[in-house]
Amino acid sequence: MKKVIAALSLSALLASGFSALDSYRRVPNNSFGPGEHIEYRVHYSFLNAAEATVEVSPTVYKVNDRPCYRVNVYGRTVGAFDLVTRIRDTWRSYIDTTAIVPQKFYLNIQEGNHRKEANVTFDHQNNLVRSEEEATKDIIKVPDNVQDVISGYFYLRTIDFNKLSVGQTLEVPAFFDKELYNMRVRYRGKDVVKTKFGRINVIKLNPVMPPNKLFKGEESIRIWVSDDTNKVPVKVEVDLMVGAMEMDLRHYSGLKQNLRFFK
Repeated sequence: MKKVIAALSLSALLASGFSALDSYRRVPNNSFGPGEHIEYRVHYSFLNAAEATVEVSPTVYKVNDRPCYRVNVYGRTVGAFDLVTRIRDTWRSYIDTTAIVPQKFYLNIQEGNHRKEANVTFDHQNNLVRSEEEATKDIIKVPDNVQDVISGYFYLRTIDFNKLSVGQTLEVPAFFDKELYNMRVRYRGKDVVKTKFGRINVIKLNPVMPPNKLFKGEESIRIWVSDDTNKVPVKVEVDLMVGAMEMDLRHYSGLKQNLRFFK
């Protein structure tokens, strides 16, 4: 009898242990994976202003004992803009492959004379983030499944927008620059846009912007993503207080499925 009780106790202990280890949510993801590489060209009026690259490493990394996609986002000015304000930015997120939440975030900003570097580690078991920036270290309480600015975008790619009504707004908790905020995105239905590769069916999204001195209104950013399982942004328009910017798809490879363009 003692052996039976001991065996049952051990089973219960192991079960509770595995339950604790597996307390992360599970998000179905057919939209992206290792090896994805996307390049964009940014225009300001009729001028080429910048280039941006979003790439998912072909290698899966282990961070906080969890398998993660490593996503790098690079931004750089080109042409005349590079002479006026030289930008070389690197953003990096290690995104949990199962829960699609960040385990670690890194930022290196080089914009003119401005420099900034930050490291953020996420503790989702205890709902904490540890932020290291310059000489300061902070521990901040956060809500469940909090995102960084990169992982939040990849999480939105897993959403089935066919289940939303036009005008419906999604809210995702996010952490950036030592602050918590709600990442809000409004679904605006479907459309067709023209690209350098041809025309493509798209989903229209509006990130809802809070009042600020840079963007013109809460719907000043318009994003068109491919209406397929990839949900890759193919075009972005931004209304600024002074002028407007447009970002177009320049090159892509390693997608989950081929983008379907037509004439």
